[in-house]
Amino acid sequence: MSRSCTLKGNPLSLEGPELQVGDAAPDATLKKNLVEDFKLGEAAGRARIYSVVPSLDTPVCAEQTRRFNKEAAGLANVDFYTISVDLPVAMSRFCGAESIDTEKVKVLSDHKDVSFGKAYGTLIPDLRVNSRAVFVVGADDKIKYAEYVPEVAEHPNYEAVINCAREVAS
Repeated sequence: MSRSCTLKGNPLSLEGPELQVGDAAPDATLKKNLVEDFKLGEAAGRARIYSVVPSLDTPVCAEQTRRFNKEAAGLANVDFYTISVDLPVAMSRFCGAESIDTEKVKVLSDHKDVSFGKAYGTLIPDLRVNSRAVFVVGADDKIKYAEYVPEVAEHPNYEAVINCAREVAS
């Protein structure tokens, strides 16, 4: 079955599975910086949020990242990850300019081989970016919340994400 999302009303195909609550969180390899890899499996055993954005250099993506940076301060037992296909240096520049606490909100780049997008079903192959999505993963490495935002230019349901994360972290 073909999956899709829209960008300003224009339909775009998605590649990869549509993960559901209860599914095992897939592993993927992303870039922490230009030379260091990060395997999602390294985060196993901790509650975490994967905030997926097309590019930090767009208004909704920037706001989503700032919002989760703010929320991270109140959720000590949850790790936050922002994932995009932006180059690591661009992500670092954004975080510095926006005062994002990269100790609490780690930024990971899927630019090399889009393994996250393919594993989590967020890849828009025609644009080679990830669609907007949020996943909450429990310490048991199971998906507790999955939101594929149907219109890429819209925000996710922040309250639902944070409420789920609070439950998972307690």
